[in-house]
Amino acid sequence: MSTAKVLVVEDTPEIALVIELALRDAVFAVRTTAHGDTGLVEARDWVPDVVVLDLNIPGPDGLEVCRRLRHFSTAYVLILTARADEVDKLVGLSAGADDYLTKPFSPRELVARVHVLLRRPRTAPVVAAPPANRRVLGPVVVDFDAREVLVDGSLVRTTRIEFELLAAIAEHPNRVRTREQLRRRAWGEEWLADDHAVDVHLSNLRRKLAAAGAGNVIATVRGVGYRIDQDLR
Repeated sequence: MSTAKVLVVEDTPEIALVIELALRDAVFAVRTTAHGDTGLVEARDWVPDVVVLDLNIPGPDGLEVCRRLRHFSTAYVLILTARADEVDKLVGLSAGADDYLTKPFSPRELVARVHVLLRRPRTAPVVAAPPANRRVLGPVVVDFDAREVLVDGSLVRTTRIEFELLAAIAEHPNRVRTREQLRRRAWGEEWLADDHAVDVHLSNLRRKLAAAGAGNVIATVRGVGYRIDQDLR
């Protein structure tokens, strides 16, 4: 029987270390991270069996991470919270969590909870249906609600400006977006960014997409602007 894998998403180093040591002593494979975004990346790449997830983490918080996990992962989710009121507990479970522990907690109890989760049968997939508000462009998925860009299922980290530019182009793949339209979308009417700023940010975005294996998504229409490459429609 293979060793169960546990991903710990906890931004307090002392707590993360205690959890990691307790889980390793119980012969689990363990990875730790302190940020919501990196937690989602690890969950996609490493495919853990259990995610121990603190609610109060930087980036997307624990509830948002839990919701996003349910789009692609069947991992059991054990939420950690310092907030003891019942509302937080119920909200956590409604977001797709399987169990919760209130801080402070015993490392022995946490390990026991993980064992219980792993013995719990899943009679049906827990993966939620993909959100409708997304655009699929060949290997690239632009998720407008989650504000995520995925290439072949892997998250590509973008800045706010890069996401806004890609979203504007992806919303209408058959339409050319001028540099002025893209500038207004990304910076607003009052910002004095020029069209060159659009080119710079799109160049950076293209490099990120290319590194992930999707370098031909955005086509340049010379003298006008940008559109989605014809072959990806």
